[in-house]
Amino acid sequence: MKYTQGQFIIASKTAVAKEIYSFEINCPEVAQAAAAGQFVHIRACGFTLRRPISICGINKEKGTLRIVFEVRGEGTAKIAELNKGDLIDMLAPLGHGFKLDDSFKKVILVGGGIGTPPMLPLAQFYGERASAISGFRNAQAVILQEDFRNTGAETILCTDDGSAGIHGFVTTPLSEILEKGGVDAVYACGPMPMLKNVAAACKEKGVFCQISLEERMACGIGACLGCACRTQRNDEEYFAHVCKDGPVFNAEEVLW
Repeated sequence: MKYTQGQFIIASKTAVAKEIYSFEINCPEVAQAAAAGQFVHIRACGFTLRRPISICGINKEKGTLRIVFEVRGEGTAKIAELNKGDLIDMLAPLGHGFKLDDSFKKVILVGGGIGTPPMLPLAQFYGERASAISGFRNAQAVILQEDFRNTGAETILCTDDGSAGIHGFVTTPLSEILEKGGVDAVYACGPMPMLKNVAAACKEKGVFCQISLEERMACGIGACLGCACRTQRNDEEYFAHVCKDGPVFNAEEVLW
């Protein structure tokens, strides 16, 4: 796993929803090495532990990465204070990403809340072959829908309270599309209950599924046990590190 630690210039900053921000970061070496599904580990000024944030966009020609994150505590609040032109302390790219296959003719991308951003690079790769299903608490929390539409992907929005899009959970449109058949793969990132249900639906239909787990991380490189999760491989149970062995896993490997 090749990664770089350094301070990089923030090329742009945008507020995309309440307490949710998008940064474009100039980091040519990192952008060249990055893949969809990996993450960055950011140090907030005054804090010892870094904050893991999924990669939302990779532009190898411009040499930039895009991250979209939500303020969830003092650390991410400090990161959100940074502005265009400031330096951001970043360790990246980290983890293993998604398996992309150009032969796939139909894929489904499922994002829940702040698990939606890592689905965007997949939509950019698969384009019209993808159906992007995004779920949020309410209309005020909705992000990136125009970005998904711009990739050519079918874009389906769900909200828990029905204030935008479909009233209900992402598993409803997912099941409807799976029922029609012809799906080569499903990719998902979001809360654990959502991922468990997505994995179960794919297992029932025999569809290849990869999920990205959201976990608190300390080191980000597999040196500590802060992000261990129960998985199985070759019928043997073991504790994998989400930061190093993941964050992307084949759904069948995770012990729910």
